[in-house]
Amino acid sequence: MRSTRPFNRLLSGLAAIALLGVAAACGSSAADSADNPYDLLRPGTLRVGTLSDAPPNVYLKDGRFTGFDNDLLTAVAGKVGLKVEFVGTEFSALLAQVNNHKFDVGSSSVTITEARKKTVDFGNGYDFGYFGLDVPAGSPIKGFDQLKGARVVVVQGTVQDDYATKEGLDPVRVPDYNGAINQLKAKTADAWISPAEIGEKSAQESSGKIVLVEKQLSSAPTAYVVAKGNDALRELLNKGLDQVIEDGTWTRLQEQYYPGRPVPDTFKPGSGAVAFPPVKAGPSATPAATPSA
Repeated sequence: MRSTRPFNRLLSGLAAIALLGVAAACGSSAADSADNPYDLLRPGTLRVGTLSDAPPNVYLKDGRFTGFDNDLLTAVAGKVGLKVEFVGTEFSALLAQVNNHKFDVGSSSVTITEARKKTVDFGNGYDFGYFGLDVPAGSPIKGFDQLKGARVVVVQGTVQDDYATKEGLDPVRVPDYNGAINQLKAKTADAWISPAEIGEKSAQESSGKIVLVEKQLSSAPTAYVVAKGNDALRELLNKGLDQVIEDGTWTRLQEQYYPGRPVPDTFKPGSGAVAFPPVKAGPSATPAATPSA
């Protein structure tokens, strides 16, 4: 009878090699987890999806992504020991891209809504906002209550899109803010429902072709977004946000990007547990805000 010992030895050797491979893989996974506890695409760096055409909130200037949202996020990241890499995208794709891990964070004045919570997780609110109503110069439209039957343009996927749809306005949807602005300048649209800060800036830079005629305070704050279930990163950003609120960075950026804009008494940035130096409010160049519908 032929001996099976050499064959058994071979099986034992292969089993031992397999076990070593499993142990090495487990060890590598543990090491990777320790080196990258926030599940970032590149350890130590936040890859951030943002927009290039929405000043003063998020925009590209001299080859650099800037604006209130992005400068604030850079400061937040610095507090918690992370670098930031900004990448341009379209708003309509941003939330899905964050949840699919193309980006670690979304930064684009994203308003917190129940519908969006099904796609991404939100950090604490860092800003309040208004809906704006922009029209071509000389338009008879002076308020939101005059939009029935008008050709209204919105950026696809925004809360302004949601508002126009709920109001039964059958809006024309465009992928970015430049598309909306160009329609107003060409008078192929009667009105644009905008984030008011962006609408105001666009009107100021339109050489008199666009006018912001009314504002409404949004019912929810804006926040940075992370992939569903990434609680570690969300909590880290919340921690850094409270630190830049407390040290005055949030106040300084408010005054830099929104000079004269008062902070509503109902709004508390971050966790709400830290105080911030008062924002200097002064006369604004825009109409007074009214409660949102």
